[in-house]
Amino acid sequence: MKSVTLTVSRFILLAAAFGALSAAQAAEPALGERLDELLAYAREHNPDLAASTLEADAAHARVEPAAALPDPRFQLELMDVTNTMNPGRSTSLLPGEVGTTRYRVIQPLPFWGKRDLRGEVAAAQAGRTDALRERTRVELEFRIKSAFAQHYQAFGRSRILDETLALVDLLEQVATARYSVGLVPQQDVIRAQSERTALKVELLESERRRRDAAAKLNAALARDPRAELAPPRMLPAGPEEMDLALLAERVRTASPEIAGERAGMLAAQKSRELTWLNRYPDFAVGVTHNRPAGGDSNWDVMLELNIPLQQSARRAQERAAVAGEQAAEARVAAAEARQLGRLGEAWAGFESSREKAGLLRDTLLPQADATLESARAGYETGRVNFNTVIEAQRQILRTRLALLDAEADTALRLAELELIAGGSL
Repeated sequence: MKSVTLTVSRFILLAAAFGALSAAQAAEPALGERLDELLAYAREHNPDLAASTLEADAAHARVEPAAALPDPRFQLELMDVTNTMNPGRSTSLLPGEVGTTRYRVIQPLPFWGKRDLRGEVAAAQAGRTDALRERTRVELEFRIKSAFAQHYQAFGRSRILDETLALVDLLEQVATARYSVGLVPQQDVIRAQSERTALKVELLESERRRRDAAAKLNAALARDPRAELAPPRMLPAGPEEMDLALLAERVRTASPEIAGERAGMLAAQKSRELTWLNRYPDFAVGVTHNRPAGGDSNWDVMLELNIPLQQSARRAQERAAVAGEQAAEARVAAAEARQLGRLGEAWAGFESSREKAGLLRDTLLPQADATLESARAGYETGRVNFNTVIEAQRQILRTRLALLDAEADTALRLAELELIAGGSL
């Protein structure tokens, strides 16, 4: 009996714990409400970003081997294997059973400075992979920010159309009531029904846009295109003021594209210096232990160097290294010009969209609201016709949609500025 009671108690505790866990999960906001959650999710799950991170780690791991000494070599030399100098012995290939056995260790030594330069070349190449990883990150974040803005725009458009449809339903009810008592023609009712049908058609198009935006956002997050997304809460707020000169300086110092080209230029410079050092010979030192059969063992010391006689080939390599360095410098200049040009366009678009959104929000929308309220009141009292009310309703619909488009375009321009600048502003 005690065992049954204990089992029931455990079951109750497990059920309570499961219920608490389910409630906690239900209380958590679904993915898609906030942009920062989407970015954090992508940093953890996106395979492109993971691949670029691993490639950068691999490049950094190659720096130390590039500057290391070459491995030493071991040689075993069997002299007089026929034992000609040792009568009474047969031919042998065993150490100690031949005329002389030599054990030699050789250590190659590059010319002074070559090892350091090889390490610096590898470090510069690792810096380039770091820049490529950062470029992958900011491009991924740009795709997510753009898709989030489009998702927000599609949801907002559906919400505005739904609210407008509810308003048109009220206008239809008013028109029907006034038509039933002979105060207005039947045309007013038909006009209201036609307006409602047109809004429903626009709602279908808005839903298509929402599905497209959700698929793009899920693709950037490496999720199933059909995965559910919560309605976006708000667009990211950009800085109050952005100075173009400060942004240009930020681009020069923080743009991953420019940083990658600078790392490539540094690698080309070090490669050119290393090519110049190839004019000088590399060395090798060796120690040999000689063990003759029937005699005393002795030691030899060896010094070896290569002779750089192929000067025409080396001059061609030097010309190629100089051309590669100049090309890398030109790529840096081209990247700066390209990024600064994109910055100017994106900054102008951002400022224009933000000013347009402010004008629509603070001036035109209140005017449209006042016009619609005045037209509705006038229609109910018979002072204005139904066409005036419908036109006022269309004006406020156009204004709200234009404001939504301007806000979404501002967010898109901000995302483009952050892409060019290499991070959040």
